[in-house]
Amino acid sequence: MDSKRILAFLQAVAANNNRPWFQAHKAEYERCKQEFEVGVDELIAALAKFDSEISHLTAKDCCYRFYRDTRFSEDKSPYKRHFGAYICAHGKKSLRGGYYIHLQPGRCMIGVGAYWLPTHILTSCRNEIMGNIDQWRAAVENGEFVNCYGYPNEGHMDDEAVTDKGFGLSSLKTAPKGFPRDYAYVDYLKMKDYACWHSLPDSFFAQPQWAERLADYYRVAKPMMDFVNAVIDDYE
Repeated sequence: MDSKRILAFLQAVAANNNRPWFQAHKAEYERCKQEFEVGVDELIAALAKFDSEISHLTAKDCCYRFYRDTRFSEDKSPYKRHFGAYICAHGKKSLRGGYYIHLQPGRCMIGVGAYWLPTHILTSCRNEIMGNIDQWRAAVENGEFVNCYGYPNEGHMDDEAVTDKGFGLSSLKTAPKGFPRDYAYVDYLKMKDYACWHSLPDSFFAQPQWAERLADYYRVAKPMMDFVNAVIDDYE
């Protein structure tokens, strides 16, 4: 994957996010899109070494559209400023947790887990965590996980800024209805999603064996993702 070429193109898109410019540079977009798909296929191969469930996927199953849906957004820019892919065994539109990769100049990152879960599934996840708290803590409180992703809701992510790492995109201010407020590990119950992320420098993707190195970050979060997916699978 030619990450330098991809990131240079994305930087140009950010400065010229309009249809006339894009049409004039459509050939470069197609080349960068192809390069990104090559990279996603490399990453799938690296992940499949420890997660056979995703071995049947190809980049075309996982990559998101570059064209923005502006119908409900104040930002009418027609194109995204990043390339992204979601590697999930049940497809990128599934509720099931998966592996996310995001290339954007100065904001490259990866993510692992599930987000935007319906309330009834989120409630089941919370019950499962309470019922198997030792297994859950082993997945998210070990040194590798904390070093890569941190503790619940310490990180921050929005359209303007993202922290180096994070575990949980948003959280309730108190325990969810029906759950004990004095529970020793209530922070895990207050989480509104079970996803984590880790930011990376642009140069990371230019190094040899980048996909294998990236897979190590994903591997650390897989036990957390598997725990949540076991709950989600009861509903899908």
